[in-house]
Amino acid sequence: MNIQPTSTVGEIAAQSLQAVRAFEKAGIDYCCGGRKSIQQACSEKGIPWEPLAAAIQAETAADTANDATRDWHREPMSALIRHILSTHHEYLKSELPRLSGELGRVQKAHPKHASIIAPLMEVYTALFAELDPHMAKEERVLFPHIERMEAAADSGQPFARPPFATFRNPIGMMESEHETAGQCLAEIRRLTADFTPPPDACATWRALYAGLAELEKDLHRHIHLENNILFPRALVLETRMAEELAAR
Repeated sequence: MNIQPTSTVGEIAAQSLQAVRAFEKAGIDYCCGGRKSIQQACSEKGIPWEPLAAAIQAETAADTANDATRDWHREPMSALIRHILSTHHEYLKSELPRLSGELGRVQKAHPKHASIIAPLMEVYTALFAELDPHMAKEERVLFPHIERMEAAADSGQPFARPPFATFRNPIGMMESEHETAGQCLAEIRRLTADFTPPPDACATWRALYAGLAELEKDLHRHIHLENNILFPRALVLETRMAEELAAR
C-alpha cells in the first residue's frame, strides 16, 4: 500500500483492516469522513500524518491473509452484502433495543444525573429511529437490486432498469442517512465524555457506555463497507453496463 498525503482515509481504510484499527485508535472518522485526505484528517486531530501512514503500511505488509482481511474489492458484491447483513444488520437489530433498555434503566435509577442522561436519551432515540427504517430500505430495495445487477452482469444478460432509475438516487439517500447517523454517534461520544462514566456510575451505567462504544465501532465499520466499497462498486458496474448496452 502506497499512502500519499492526498490519499483519502476512505480509500486507505477500504484496503486494510489494519488501517481501520489505526484510524479508530487515532479517533479519525473513516466512514462518513472518508473523503478527507489523511493529511487533512490528521491535521484536524493535531497529529502528523506520516507516522500514522508508515505504521499502517508496515502492519498491512506484515499481516497474513485471513477472513477478517477479506478483499471486498475482489469478492462478489453479493458476498459483501451477505457479510453486511449477517455481521452488522443483525448486530444492530439485537443491540439497538438492548441499549435502549439499558439507557431507560439508567435514566430511571439516576434522576439526579438528568442533565447527562436526558440529552443522551434524545440523541440515541434519534439514532435508533434513523437506523431502523434505513436497514429496511437497504434490505428490501437497494441490496436486492445490486445483487440482481451483479447476477445479470455475470451471466451476460440485460439488467432491467430499477424503479429508482439509477443507483445514484438510493445510494445518495443512504449516504445522507449515514451522515446523520455519524453525527448522532459524534454527539453521543461528546455527551458521554468519550464513553467515560462518572465516578458514582452503577454497573448498568458502565455497561451502557461500554455498549455504546462498541456500537460506535461497529457502525463505523458498517458504514465504511457501504460508503467506501459497496456503493462505489455498484455505481461503477452500473456505468459499465450502461455503456455496454449503448454500444450494442
